[in-house]
Amino acid sequence: MKVEDLIGNYQINGSNQNGSKETYKGLLSLTLDKNNRIVAKWLINKSQQQFGLGFFKNNILVINFEYQGDENETYKGVVVYKCLNKDILEGFWSEQYGNPLYLGEENCFRIKTTPSIIN
Repeated sequence: MKVEDLIGNYQINGSNQNGSKETYKGLLSLTLDKNNRIVAKWLINKSQQQFGLGFFKNNILVINFEYQGDENETYKGVVVYKCLNKDILEGFWSEQYGNPLYLGEENCFRIKTTPSIIN
């Protein structure tokens, strides 16, 4: 698999880094910058935006991310995805203020668009 194969939009299902198995849903958009690095944008639960920059090797995608919390503080972390194929990413993540006893989990499924049929 090549890094270009990962470009696109994904539906995500995840659980937070707190041991409660609290879940979330969202969207992930992956693009490339001029240096062929992954540029990631998440929209979690239709409200929280997160941004990241990452790299890809041996079917492993690593992204350093950050976001603004409710109290206007910047939170940073890292997510690691095992790319099962170009349509399914299986990952785990940790952020700096998360509970160090746990990892968050996130699975991503490519959103495939079907061309509309014009009558």
